[in-house]
Amino acid sequence: MPAIRGAKSKKKTRRYTRDVDQVHADLRSERHLAQFKDTKAIEDLPGLGEYYCKECAKWFESETNFGAHQKGKPHKRRVRQLREEPYSQKEAEAAVGLSTDNGKRTTAPMEVDEEAGAGQ
Repeated sequence: MPAIRGAKSKKKTRRYTRDVDQVHADLRSERHLAQFKDTKAIEDLPGLGEYYCKECAKWFESETNFGAHQKGKPHKRRVRQLREEPYSQKEAEAAVGLSTDNGKRTTAPMEVDEEAGAGQ
């Protein structure tokens, strides 16, 4: 029986890998990577989870498959993507035009025109 949105939606979710910003967090913090790896059962992983590519977030069955992957085009493309820092939320809001620049505050008191206030 096909999925609700069609047969192709199952394929898209099955091949989903971690996003570039998630991989950036994995590379920066070993703790973040350990939390991700702990969610997977070792018995279910290819090669019992021994061969793992951090940049692509993929497991491999053998060392030869892992080595061939590292020499391949998709791995090199992903490494090139990871060289750039991911955009922050602040940068994204600034690109849209949302900013929190309220200008400089002045400490001088406002001048009040006494004649305009008395004439009313």
